[in-house]
Amino acid sequence: MPTSALRLVRFAGRLLPALAAVATLVVVFLALIALTDGAGSGLAAWSTTFGAGTVLALWRGRHRTWPVRLVPFLPVIVAAALTATVCIPTVPTARHYPPPLPFVSTQHWNLATGSRVAVYHYAPANPGTRHPVPLVYLHGGPVRGISVQDHRFLRLLARQGHDVYAYEQAGGGRSDLLPMDQYTISRSVRDLAAFVDRLDKGKADILGFSGGAVVLTRALADPGVAARLHRVVIAEPGPMDGPTAHLGGHKGRASARGLAPDPTGPRSTHVPRYAVAFGLMRLGLLTPDTGLIGQAEGDNAFTAADLGSDTASAYCARDAHRIPTEDTVRNFSFSPAASLRVQQTVKDSPSIAPQLRQARTPAMLMIAECSSQVRQWATAVLANAPAIQRTQYMPGVGHHMWNGLDDNNDRAAAVITAFLQDKPAPLPNHPTRDEIPAFLRDHE
Repeated sequence: MPTSALRLVRFAGRLLPALAAVATLVVVFLALIALTDGAGSGLAAWSTTFGAGTVLALWRGRHRTWPVRLVPFLPVIVAAALTATVCIPTVPTARHYPPPLPFVSTQHWNLATGSRVAVYHYAPANPGTRHPVPLVYLHGGPVRGISVQDHRFLRLLARQGHDVYAYEQAGGGRSDLLPMDQYTISRSVRDLAAFVDRLDKGKADILGFSGGAVVLTRALADPGVAARLHRVVIAEPGPMDGPTAHLGGHKGRASARGLAPDPTGPRSTHVPRYAVAFGLMRLGLLTPDTGLIGQAEGDNAFTAADLGSDTASAYCARDAHRIPTEDTVRNFSFSPAASLRVQQTVKDSPSIAPQLRQARTPAMLMIAECSSQVRQWATAVLANAPAIQRTQYMPGVGHHMWNGLDDNNDRAAAVITAFLQDKPAPLPNHPTRDEIPAFLRDHE
């Protein structure tokens, strides 16, 4: 064997054990992050890992001469430097809220529940067509800001005579944060009731979308909250309770997931600290209240690009290469930890079906053709809520039904307005309760 090749083999033979040692220390560090729930910004796991690594290096080098005695320390130093990046914040640790929007003023209301929420009001553009009942919008998420695209749709509703109010749910957008243990689906329902009370205009119509539709469904099942509601529109709901959350099933027609170009822009998950934190939270190995990153830091770090293919999944496959920009970088806001916490409280909750069967507030269900939601989430609401007077199956749109493409916003607004004014539906009432089995079979 040539001398150069022999030297290369010897070098590799020395390097591989060192790399294995570095990898072992990194794995031990990550395991301790999970076991300690990231205590002390990860420093508890870091100091334990490298205290033990240092002791082991001392033991391995005890019979060696200087400077060979230092060799076992090299993997420890390299691993310590690599993993230290997980313990060091790269964004502010105090919450930085989005700046004001240029087209609507931001109010802040203190609710009776203790939540302080950001509120937006779009008055009817034409007072002559003003509807007497205010319309409150519950956005999706949960625990994110209202996108600029949603604001455009709310302005459209106002031009059609609706007196539109929207608030960013506690912890989302420009609303104040809550202690992590207060993010629950029950708190979201109480906040809705408190908001209608604070509005002080009698009963309100409510439009709930996605995560907001879950809040609205549960409000419908709560007689005390439902008494404050005039008419409700449940659009593309997530699972309403624990039993529903554990349902398997099929989704709508093909979405743009996997077909659309990857989102552009910076990602927090390209930074080791946030890749570890958000990744382990998604796996359930860190609690939403982890000591690794605080709620405010996580909110500041998370970007629209971190949503990845989730955005594409809200559009039909045919729209994969023309997905509009839903939000601006400055307005985007999402709390991954608080969102996971709220979703977990839904999964842990008992069935609300018995209470939903007693609801009498007039309701409408909206389902998208290319929905990324499990179909049984929507049909469970339909099957158990006799208050649902009509279902509108929206062709040609994905989960985000008012998306600015073609005439989608106008069609969604027409469906919503017709129901709230108790006028004939623009679309057939489909699926009905009797049609649920056939509707689900169509998506097998």
